[in-house]
Amino acid sequence: MSQPPAADALADLAARIDAALPQTQCTRCGYPDCRAYAQAIAEGAAAINQCPPGGAEGVARLAAITGQTALALNARHGSEGPRSVAFIDEDWCIGCTLCLKVCPTDAIVGASKMMHTIIERYCTGCELCLPVCPVDCIALDTASGAATGWAAWSAAQAQQARQRYRQHRQRMPGEDPLAQRSAAAGSATEQADQAADQARQARIAAALERARQRRQAGPH
Repeated sequence: MSQPPAADALADLAARIDAALPQTQCTRCGYPDCRAYAQAIAEGAAAINQCPPGGAEGVARLAAITGQTALALNARHGSEGPRSVAFIDEDWCIGCTLCLKVCPTDAIVGASKMMHTIIERYCTGCELCLPVCPVDCIALDTASGAATGWAAWSAAQAQQARQRYRQHRQRMPGEDPLAQRSAAAGSATEQADQAADQARQARIAAALERARQRRQAGPH
């Protein structure tokens, strides 16, 4: 059975809005991915100025599609900036795999207890890997110079990111991106606490050993 015209029109509008988004899947708009944000805009549940990666030009594109008035980017969702790429300090990576689980485009490769690395051409600069790393070994580097928003991104890059995100979701069909990222952040906090506790225990053990050695050495 075909959808009623209103539903068809809504679906078409959501698809056109989605096609105008940068597909970084960063969730800064407040939705789990670009498609969900596009659907919310089409339904009138979200404003057109909640996408920092798209910047001012992105808002203008959405305004043209929806017929709404262009607005300044909502600062609550972030600010427009250069395109960034994540990189991993290999000397500090502990192979926890938390960053692998949250990367929306599978731009990070590695295995449990082994060093991870980032495939730069697939990284969207979404920053989702930063808060889940328990040892803070991931950082961002500017990849577009002074160019920001759509001047720092391209339609080809957006299409590649969309395809890789679809493949990521097909591999993990039951995944709730926001819930998974929240769980990963909680796990990272737990691992960081465990690492800090182990460090404290090591310091205490070292102090006790020094005291034991002084007692054995006796008075000088």
